[in-house]
This record gives sequence, C-alpha cells and structure tokens, in this order.
Amino acid sequence: MAPERLGRWLDGVAERHGAFAEVSEVDGAVRIRCADITEVTLRAPFGWTPGPALLSSFTVEAQRPARAAVLLVRRGRWATGIFDGTELVVSKVDARQVQGRTAAGGWSQQRFARRRGNQTDAVVQHAAETAARVLLPHADSVAALFTGGDRGLVDAVLSDPRLRPLAALRREPALDVGEPTKAVLLETPRLFRAVDVHIVEPGEKA
Repeated sequence: MAPERLGRWLDGVAERHGAFAEVSEVDGAVRIRCADITEVTLRAPFGWTPGPALLSSFTVEAQRPARAAVLLVRRGRWATGIFDGTELVVSKVDARQVQGRTAAGGWSQQRFARRRGNQTDAVVQHAAETAARVLLPHADSVAALFTGGDRGLVDAVLSDPRLRPLAALRREPALDVGEPTKAVLLETPRLFRAVDVHIVEPGEKA
C-alpha cells in the first residue's frame, strides 16, 4: 500500500472492525488488534524508530522520503537508478544482445550454448560495471538496495567484489518487474515504497 494512503486506510479499518484495542511493535512491525479481534500487521519498507505513539510514528516514517538504489537485470537488459523518495536522481539503462534458443542439435547446439553462455556472462559483467559506476558512489547515502528481474543474474551481478557495500543493503522481496526499461525503472518507487499490510479477520484465525 502506498504510504500516503495509510492514514485513510486505517480510518476505514477502525470503522469496519472497531477501535484499536492494542497497538504494539513486533520484530520491527506494528501490530494492531481491533475491538472485534481483527489483527493488522504493518511493515515499513525502510527501518524506523518507534516513538511514544507507535502508529503515528510509523505512519510519519513510512511517508518520509528515503534514498534508495535500484538494480534490475534480465537477460540482455539492465537498469540502475538512485531515487530520493519518488524522484529519480541518476540512472542508466542499457542492453546487450543475447541470442534466443535454437532447435539445432549436436555440435551446433553445443556451440550455440557456449556462445549464449558467453553473451550472458558479458551481460553480467557490463551490468556490474554500470552498477559500480552509477550506484556505488551513493552506497554510503542510500537506505536500501532493491532488486528485480532474473534473480540468478542479479545475484551474479552483486557477486562482483566491488559491489559488496551495495549487496549488504539488499532488501527482500525482489521487485516484480518486467523488462528493465526506463519506464519500468520509473515505476519502481510505487513498489519499494509500499507498506506491507497483513490482515487477519476473526473467522480466519485457527
């Protein structure tokens, strides 16, 4: 859920399920128990410091702009960017050809597989170079690194020793994105800024 919608949504929860009888902090998340014993758990995308009024401090922190790094990689294409809140500060989107699959067999298939493997290795190498050039200079100022695309390729890119400071900031889950284009990169704040909401109503409890 977009953090800007959280306050209004919580008002609706109270209208449907009664007053909030208990609000507590559990493993970095806020747990709300409503009058009808419905439980709502809220988890912020970035770290936050609980204040005396837990729900208010959570809502304020969830809406506060944070600096984040984004790395998206799929076969043949990658995108990197630094965001301040929803504003893209710096980015680079690039591509490198990787051959598709072939039905050929025998030696031709083996040569093709080696060529395709080499091209994939080149994508990883070039994506790592881009990440080192675009993201690494901001590693000390970003709160988190969000990744998306092909997990194996992302893992391979982040295995580059130069990118260890970024890899240490990686947050899960991965962003569910399509091809890493500039348009897709610009949409990622909607995903990585979202507050994770889990609601359990009375009839759903064991």
